[in-house]
Amino acid sequence: MSQWHHARGPWDQARKFSGNSSAKKKGGNHIPERWKDYLPVGQRMPGTRFIAFKVPLKKSFEENLAPEERFSPLDLFNKIQEQNEELGLIIDLTYTCRYYKPEDLPETVPYLKIYTVGHQIPDDGTIFKFKCAVNGFLKENKDNDRLIGVHCTHGLNRTGYLICRYLIDVEGMRPDDAIELSIGAEECLERQNYIEDLRNGPMRK
Repeated sequence: MSQWHHARGPWDQARKFSGNSSAKKKGGNHIPERWKDYLPVGQRMPGTRFIAFKVPLKKSFEENLAPEERFSPLDLFNKIQEQNEELGLIIDLTYTCRYYKPEDLPETVPYLKIYTVGHQIPDDGTIFKFKCAVNGFLKENKDNDRLIGVHCTHGLNRTGYLICRYLIDVEGMRPDDAIELSIGAEECLERQNYIEDLRNGPMRK
């Protein structure tokens, strides 16, 4: 399942949601487990247009967070700006809609939701959607240096896996080089099943 919002350019003309959402909607304003343990935003992956971050949380979560723990969609853009970077696309891999709404983001930044189950290796359809989105963005943004921001809940495993999968399958990077690049960008894959699949699993189309 995936859905577009605020899309721009011929790589997604429709500007509409696609797919249906049967993803988890439970949880209310409960802070995601271990969310506080991770830095809000990583660094740009050297030589790429990718940057990873943990999921920003909408205002209704703030009552459960100390001021220094808060990380909202607005905070995301401020932190990206502090790195002298600019987001051109956000790809949300969380398997829920409860953390924030696309309307919380600037109208000028396209947002793509790709529902991706946690703890499991993403299926071929999910990988294909991710690659298509990245390829379309890069094709339409050759004349600028805007970044593709990718996040799951913590900005680590699903995020790191799909970015590395793209670098391996599309860019031809060696698996260990892609993994090392993600670690250097503070986007450290934790789960061994993701690392093992990147190193020894088949390439995906």
